[in-house]
Amino acid sequence: MNRKRLLKILGLATVPLAIGAFVLQGQVSTTDGPKLFARVLQFVEQYSVDSLSNAEIYEKAARGLVKGLNDPYADLYSPDQLSSFQRNTLGNRYGGIGMQIESQDGLITVTKVFPGTPGERGGVQAGDRILLVDTVSTTGMRIDEVSGRLTGPAGTSVSATFGRAGVPDPIKMTFTRAVIEVPAVPFTLMLDGDIGYLLLQRFNESAGAQMEKATRDLMARGARSMIIDLRGNPGGSLDQALEISNLFLQPGAEIASVRHRGREPEVYRANRPSIVDSTSIIVLIDNYSASASEIVAGALQDHDRALVVGVGSFGKGLVQTLFPLEGGWAIKLTTGKWYTPSGRSIQGEHTQLEDGRFVEYAPDSSESDSARKARPIFHSSGGRLIYGGGGITPDVTVRQDSLPESVQEFLRAVGPKWPTVYATIYAYARELQSQATLDFTVTSEWLEGLYRRLEDAEVPNIDGSYEAGAQLLARQLEQRVATLRFGDSTAFRRQVPYDNQVQMALEYLRKGRTQRELLALAAQAGGPSN
Repeated sequence: MNRKRLLKILGLATVPLAIGAFVLQGQVSTTDGPKLFARVLQFVEQYSVDSLSNAEIYEKAARGLVKGLNDPYADLYSPDQLSSFQRNTLGNRYGGIGMQIESQDGLITVTKVFPGTPGERGGVQAGDRILLVDTVSTTGMRIDEVSGRLTGPAGTSVSATFGRAGVPDPIKMTFTRAVIEVPAVPFTLMLDGDIGYLLLQRFNESAGAQMEKATRDLMARGARSMIIDLRGNPGGSLDQALEISNLFLQPGAEIASVRHRGREPEVYRANRPSIVDSTSIIVLIDNYSASASEIVAGALQDHDRALVVGVGSFGKGLVQTLFPLEGGWAIKLTTGKWYTPSGRSIQGEHTQLEDGRFVEYAPDSSESDSARKARPIFHSSGGRLIYGGGGITPDVTVRQDSLPESVQEFLRAVGPKWPTVYATIYAYARELQSQATLDFTVTSEWLEGLYRRLEDAEVPNIDGSYEAGAQLLARQLEQRVATLRFGDSTAFRRQVPYDNQVQMALEYLRKGRTQRELLALAAQAGGPSN
């Protein structure tokens, strides 16, 4: 090997040694954080080939700091993100298009278009996928980012480009944002003649008032007992959780407490007479009931005011405080923890997924008898055993139906084509809605028509998978047709026979005329007891 070649190799070999020597000579004390950051910034500015602007560097550093905290709910909000957060968390009125969206296999999909909104007038359809907002691709965006771009001051314009099953080219629409009403209580029903049902789907700024009106309405219609459905409710305003708990508890009863570091606990108590003293109540919860939902469910359970039915709640019992920053920014930090009246911590253990979502650390652990009995034991105001350990453990555990093996085979067969199945069902339901009467059924002809449309949409029919999934497809089609033709309340009523948790609640309320009888029935059936 010639000398020039040797020097080149040696030169390359000495680079790590030179860097190592620099690190040793230029070490910054771990107690001198500001100096460390300043030195890193200096070298990034001077030597990084693809460097960012200082503003971008500082923002990334700030976000990295917040993300590195041992605080799963800490966040840093830009002015636009702050506006979206406040609107989506607390507001029941906002300037937008009037669509409900969710992420399906990474695709931002429209799941509902509200009537009388710019979205409906523009022709947006449930099942459409949002590809662009203005000129920005939604690929890789989180739901809140897409929502933040779509919403804004009423009267302003926004464009969106949609993909639609069966339509080869993207569809671009321009909308003028309008004020959209999103109710906390979308509807109430009377079931079995004298059992009131109400769905509380969010804790927005008027949730307490809507809940009181809905409750009084059900009582005026003859409800002797009530089902309060908190399933899927992620929470929202603390004030509204307190207001709603107030409706069912006696004055002076503790609703919840919050404990901070180095401070006396803050205790929140009912401060007005209950409006339903003698009405027996069942509260439905699931793994997605969180935060304010858990405060309400926990308070009513601890005071023996409600029988809780379903599966263990999410376990989000941290207090977040929003601190304003310069330039319209804000930082959200966890500053305390929520406890139920019996002293149970609502916060459970969670793990964070790569997409930023949080899931239970031990999914469904609260549903097994052995796991539940291993949880810390507390007592209600009447002496009943109730379980702690994070989240709200129901008095009566009822899982939703597991899917039959045939349906699971269908889902495995269609795989990533499920969003197309979803969109095809919606499109077909729009065709069928005019034929539907209140007592309609999904006929074999309807199902055959759906199969043909699925084939046209290139959804694989492997080994007759359509027929294997017939039960699921028929139920989905029934729900979409009922919603489009008659609205959410009728669609829900038609789903009641398939809803195990509602059916269990109805069974208890048929047998138990008073709250005391409901609690005794649960104890006899093997739930928590003295």
